[in-house]
Amino acid sequence: MAADPMHQFEIKPIIEGPQLGPFDTTFTNSSLWMFVAVFGIIILFGLATSRKLIPGRLQSFGEICYEFIMDMIKDTTGPEAVKYFPLVFALFFFILFANLLGMNPWAFTTTSHLAVTAALSFFVVGLVFIMGIAKNGLKFFKIFAPSGLPFIMYFLIVPIEIISFIARPVALSVRLFANMMAGHVMLKVFAIFIAFLVGSGGIFAGAAIVPIIGTTAIVALEFLVAALQAFVFAILTCVYLNDVYHVDH
Repeated sequence: MAADPMHQFEIKPIIEGPQLGPFDTTFTNSSLWMFVAVFGIIILFGLATSRKLIPGRLQSFGEICYEFIMDMIKDTTGPEAVKYFPLVFALFFFILFANLLGMNPWAFTTTSHLAVTAALSFFVVGLVFIMGIAKNGLKFFKIFAPSGLPFIMYFLIVPIEIISFIARPVALSVRLFANMMAGHVMLKVFAIFIAFLVGSGGIFAGAAIVPIIGTTAIVALEFLVAALQAFVFAILTCVYLNDVYHVDH
């Protein structure tokens, strides 16, 4: 066991790849576990959507997931946004699987790296900006200037709205990254503390029961956070997509 709690976040090369200009094509442990998450989703929902005369548990699970994501989009953005179902569905389950896989002590938590969460966040906000302009033209910029305000208020509201829009990918990415990293660091610190107490022997070994109980509670909380952060990312994506259809808020 590594004594450094940050060692678990180290990117390690698995297959060295050529340098293509500014891009490094090396296949890393982070890449591996992203592929594992994607293939896990494909296999799960491939089985869940297989046609059977009598629906099984997996098929029922698939239907529940479909209704859950569809209701999220309709309630947050509106029925006109259901065409974004594949995007929200993919984001939710990719983040969920990545978070849950990271709970395996021998796995790598891809969402604990800001580069990964930032890429997802900038993609979402960039898509909202592009689709907003494609659907509304220059009227999309009315999201920065809500109608019905006294003229003098626009000098205050417009800069605030612009800063708020620019901050979206930052907040979206940092929230996911920080929660996953903090939880895993806490678990590793407790594990090191337990190993130290057990290694000391005597009364210290008996005292290890306290951090063991604490670690068990944190593990349960981390599973909850893993699911919650996937939900938060998905629902905020729906909230941001709302600007595409309701520019004059």
